[in-house]
Amino acid sequence: MYPSIKSYCDALKGQFDEIPEERKALLERISQYIENKKLINQPVNLVYICTHNSRRSHFGQVWARVAADYYAVSNINTYSGGTEVTAFNSNAINALIRAGFKIKPINFDKNSVYHVHFDDTLPPIECFSKVYNDPKNPQKDFAAIMTCSDAEENCPFIPGVELRIGTTYDDPKAFDNTPLQDAKYDERCAQIAIETLYVFSKLK
Repeated sequence: MYPSIKSYCDALKGQFDEIPEERKALLERISQYIENKKLINQPVNLVYICTHNSRRSHFGQVWARVAADYYAVSNINTYSGGTEVTAFNSNAINALIRAGFKIKPINFDKNSVYHVHFDDTLPPIECFSKVYNDPKNPQKDFAAIMTCSDAEENCPFIPGVELRIGTTYDDPKAFDNTPLQDAKYDERCAQIAIETLYVFSKLK
């Protein structure tokens, strides 16, 4: 893991006390899901879902993968999806770069594929916008983690899901092209990082 990302995680780990107890109880349901899958030696598939699969769901996918590595939890697969296809948003990409990731576009089009690196010895995380049931994502035996209220409301049924849980976050898109843009993206990136780290910290 890059030293910059490890330092970022070390700092956020010290902020677990700031997570409200009600929120911790919600996050611990994801921890329990992971624990149960590991008890029966099955891979853990976590799919983070928001409407456009452009910002918050990618933060979830990336940080859950990092949190698994940070806490040395094996056999964790992380994905993201949406209810419609757009693109991995440039402001979200820049927030991850500021957090210490190296991000490389693999192609250049309206919905480019990016490789997100947090450790040069590990495969990158592949990020691009897709619907939640895209062939790249698991079709059964997964947890659906809803990161926005729109997706929670507009996805009344997700086939193959074992756990569906809403951990919704405010959309930093509301601050696009304003003086607060970068600060709000960094804030949301850090919030999702803290909460995914908390999930993995609760594993036995």
